[in-house]
Amino acid sequence: MYSEYIAIAAILILSLVGHNLSVAYAAGIILVIKVLGLTSIMSLLQTNGLNWGIILLTIAILIPVATGEITIQIMINSFKSPLGITAIIAGILAAASGGMGIQLLKSSPEVVSSLIIGTMIGVFFFKGITVGPLIAGGIVYMVMNILTYFK
Repeated sequence: MYSEYIAIAAILILSLVGHNLSVAYAAGIILVIKVLGLTSIMSLLQTNGLNWGIILLTIAILIPVATGEITIQIMINSFKSPLGITAIIAGILAAASGGMGIQLLKSSPEVVSSLIIGTMIGVFFFKGITVGPLIAGGIVYMVMNILTYFK
């Protein structure tokens, strides 16, 4: 009956101990929403939250273009360098992986806790940041498909 409270509280505590503030804020907000019984907000976030998050992340990434810090000439020149070409390839792989991660999370939502723990370990021990669960899900999806191919 209270297992969902315990699970979210455990994620909150682990994220605080692991200095993963993004997950801590998210878990704290979800815990407050849950305690207040605002299930309609949880449904709205479950349905639209991922898209809203991607929009906010994209806005943050596009700000240097909007401020003129990154010009069209800088963008064109970046396409000509090995770093820029590698970045394009990495962007393609990350986007494809993230898309596969969404598929995995829809078909196997129980993997969310493992992805969160893995992300927390990456933040705590490897000084990473919390953008990994979707991409990690995509990597899991690709690995599992490769393994089933060889069976």
